[in-house]
Amino acid sequence: MLFNSLEYFVFLPIMFVLYWFVFHKKVKAQNGLILVGSYYFYGLWDWRFLFLILASTVVDYFVGLMIYKNEEKRNIQRAWLWVSIIFNISLLGFFKYYNFFVDSFMDLFEMFGYTIHSTWTLQIILPVGISFYTFQTMSYSLDVYYKKVKPCQDVLSFATFVAFFPQLVAGPIERASNLLYQITNKRTFSYDQTVAGLKLILWGLFKKMVIADGIAPIVDDIFLNYDTYSASTLILGVTFFSFQVYGDFSGYSDIAIGTSKMFGVELMSNFKFPNFSRNVAEYWQRWHVSLSTWFRHYLYIPLGGSRVTKLKSVRNICIIFLVSGFWHGANWTFIFWGGFHALAYIPVFLMERNTIYKDNVVGENTFFPTITELGQLILTFGIVTFSRIFFRSESLTDSFQFIKGIFTNFHYETYHHPNGYRMVDYFILLVAFVLYEYRIRRDERNPFQFKSKVVRFLVYTLVIFTMLLFYDSGFDRSFIYFQF
Repeated sequence: MLFNSLEYFVFLPIMFVLYWFVFHKKVKAQNGLILVGSYYFYGLWDWRFLFLILASTVVDYFVGLMIYKNEEKRNIQRAWLWVSIIFNISLLGFFKYYNFFVDSFMDLFEMFGYTIHSTWTLQIILPVGISFYTFQTMSYSLDVYYKKVKPCQDVLSFATFVAFFPQLVAGPIERASNLLYQITNKRTFSYDQTVAGLKLILWGLFKKMVIADGIAPIVDDIFLNYDTYSASTLILGVTFFSFQVYGDFSGYSDIAIGTSKMFGVELMSNFKFPNFSRNVAEYWQRWHVSLSTWFRHYLYIPLGGSRVTKLKSVRNICIIFLVSGFWHGANWTFIFWGGFHALAYIPVFLMERNTIYKDNVVGENTFFPTITELGQLILTFGIVTFSRIFFRSESLTDSFQFIKGIFTNFHYETYHHPNGYRMVDYFILLVAFVLYEYRIRRDERNPFQFKSKVVRFLVYTLVIFTMLLFYDSGFDRSFIYFQF
């Protein structure tokens, strides 16, 4: 079930009414409703993969209990922790990376003149959201092991924590200290919280349906036919893809956070206007925050983080970004993408500028950025956008040929929209979108920051009208990060 589908807009109000007006007296009743609704929500993709979610739930639930039970026996605790890690990584590894490793193994032998027939590869369907819920349950076991949370004694609450439908298939990847804590405690209805949730849903739908889906046909056309286009068109394609993936994924996150608000649950912010970052380090503090913090807490810090020598810290940074690239998909393009970001991040780290923008936004004390800040924004956006050539291409060969085209295919060309629409409309749309987001850059939870009710009403009307104007019923409206 997609957030931007008619089915979801039937499902959501039914769940909301039942949750607050039928099952509101007991937390267990509410959790039971959410759990059933979450399994139904996920099962519409493929009900068979519900067994994977159930397996991950059962394993990590009992791992948490066993770690707590053997509190004085650190070796036994460590053994149970490895049960969780091995199970979840194996689950993820088989469904997401099995064919990648087999193909890489065969390619390695072919380099030495040996041919191996591809009888080992399997037709494996990638379960939607498996990268997200396996990381979420694994973080729970790690937090119990490191005594950051106590194990959940209620299997219903824990199952709801794992399968919570707003963030099940594409995050945010929640920690037990935040999401599980809210699930085990009583929630009370709040009109203001519900309205805030609806506003986020509206803004998320706008980013998905207008920004991401509106420019997707252009991106698809340019990346599919990159060998026929000039450098200017290729730059246009990857720049539009930067906006597409941002609108698509941050739009999903806004809808997820907004939906959770309607059920009295606050999820962590996953995007904090990353397009206004002044260096690559700040970008990763604002982009896919839940994944960045997951890797920092569970991989970077255990490796020694920044507390070790500079050389080891650089090693740790490389590991984090390469693993992050591999997390995104079983393709060498993602590993190169991660490696590219590591190379871009390391100079910022060595100059000790990786945390200087942690607690402020561009144009902190004024509306307009300084000339220096504007240059930093353009440079950072350019670096991040260039890296997305690897992220979007089907293969490394396509990536390098695309890059070659940017630096060699210099000839005049006027690009035409594949469906015949006016390109000027999309340029105006993106400029307006960037300016609007810059205005609201201080609060990602409040996209409609106007005191005047009349102005708010006009903005709501404009947003809805634009969504109807750009809506294309024939376009594939699934979210990009569902493939991860």
